Amino acid sequence: MNHVLIENSGHTFDVRPSQTVLEAAIEAGINMPYGCRNGACGACKGKVLSGKVFHDDYQGSAMSDEELAAGQALFCCARPLEDLVIECRQIDMVQGIKPRILPVRVQHKEQLTEDVMVLHLQLPATEPLTFMAGQYLEFLLKDGRRRAFSIANAPHEAGFIELHIRKITGGHFTEQVFNEMPLKTILRVEAPLGSFFLREQNEKPIIMVAGGTGFAPIKGMLEYMIYQNIQRPVLLYRGARRVSDLYMDDLCQRWAQFMPNIQYIPVISEDEANDDWDGRRGLIHQAVLEDHADLSGFEVYVCGAPGMVDIAKETFVKQGLPEEEFYSDAFTFAPK
Repeated sequence: MNHVLIENSGHTFDVRPSQTVLEAAIEAGINMPYGCRNGACGACKGKVLSGKVFHDDYQGSAMSDEELAAGQALFCCARPLEDLVIECRQIDMVQGIKPRILPVRVQHKEQLTEDVMVLHLQLPATEPLTFMAGQYLEFLLKDGRRRAFSIANAPHEAGFIELHIRKITGGHFTEQVFNEMPLKTILRVEAPLGSFFLREQNEKPIIMVAGGTGFAPIKGMLEYMIYQNIQRPVLLYRGARRVSDLYMDDLCQRWAQFMPNIQYIPVISEDEANDDWDGRRGLIHQAVLEDHADLSGFEVYVCGAPGMVDIAKETFVKQGLPEEEFYSDAFTFAPK
């Protein structure tokens, strides 16, 4: 067993030989930032100040060779070879919530588009789930694999979990959901996970950017804000390829109509001759840049494909957004 000290906070924890640094930190109740937990998003990146680690496989987009050589590490796939002193950001708002494993039952399925299914999961009556709006869960499959999906409802809606699942061609789990999974199926999940949630101590206006089913955690955050009567101004940018992909558009329109602090800006990226669309077109991050020459006064939440999240962060920071005010969740495919 190796010992880890987080120098900038003074927190310490032990890592068993079977664990990554992040797994051990979560078990110890240390709130390190993280997203995908498979070396794809880079949210858990920090620095090894002393000691050595080796990494499980990770994606080059999450950490470059130059960063690795400079002592950076992805703590979701870094395993200690000896005692460590590390430096990383920590989160103060998870309120001591630890993930746990529990059974859920498929209560309702509703296909909203050609490739998006809404899945409602019934929680055990004796085991309510405490989570922060925007976090995610992982299904624990019988073959040992895991599949992660953002929670799309707010915590006050006790007793169930809402997921937005996009069908991936050849996807082991998503094709089951669409084609084979009957109602009342019992599944196991681990929840809650992730550090993508609303920072309530901030009073800045918010820009939310959702691409595809990246709308799921954004929806949870907005429903939480409405329930808690949080009046911070919100600009909701939603991106989709086609008009038909803009699921739950009527819900967003109602928010904008009845909530004075919410403005809704849908953006379509592909032209269709017969789509009757007279709204914004183009790339969603570009729409934000066109509307705001100076982003220094905003807090930003972005969720969607990794490429969109990466370019949004790069360009938003160049346009004045403080890097520490950018929060994201990149939807990555499960490793083969």
